[in-house]
Amino acid sequence: MKLDPFERVDDTPFALSKEALLRDRGEPWRALRNDVGLNEMDYGDVVYRFQDCGRLEEITLQAEVLSIGNLAVPFACLAAFVRAHDPAAFERAGFLVSPGFGLAFDPSEPSWVTALARHCLPQWKRLS
Repeated sequence: MKLDPFERVDDTPFALSKEALLRDRGEPWRALRNDVGLNEMDYGDVVYRFQDCGRLEEITLQAEVLSIGNLAVPFACLAAFVRAHDPAAFERAGFLVSPGFGLAFDPSEPSWVTALARHCLPQWKRLS
């Protein structure tokens, strides 16, 4: 997973619309509204979460290695890396959230990482 925090994940920009996603990838194998009110489009290898207005909030995919700039961080080292390099990191609902790197992940769920849009960080802070 190549992450440009708050801008893009691999080749997918956070400016991606729901309509453009459907045009590019077709219908997801599963679509639902999650517990926090986001519309999930699950393609198996990646999950996109949108607000009702169509604004992209999160992109979740498996990342054995997370690339940020010229750094490559194996998932097994990601929690230690975040804690060492992001003093604003916090834990919510079992996830380690990094405002500095724009990501959230559950260290006990190997290799699934969620990239976050900047505007959704306040919602993560409000989670209990």
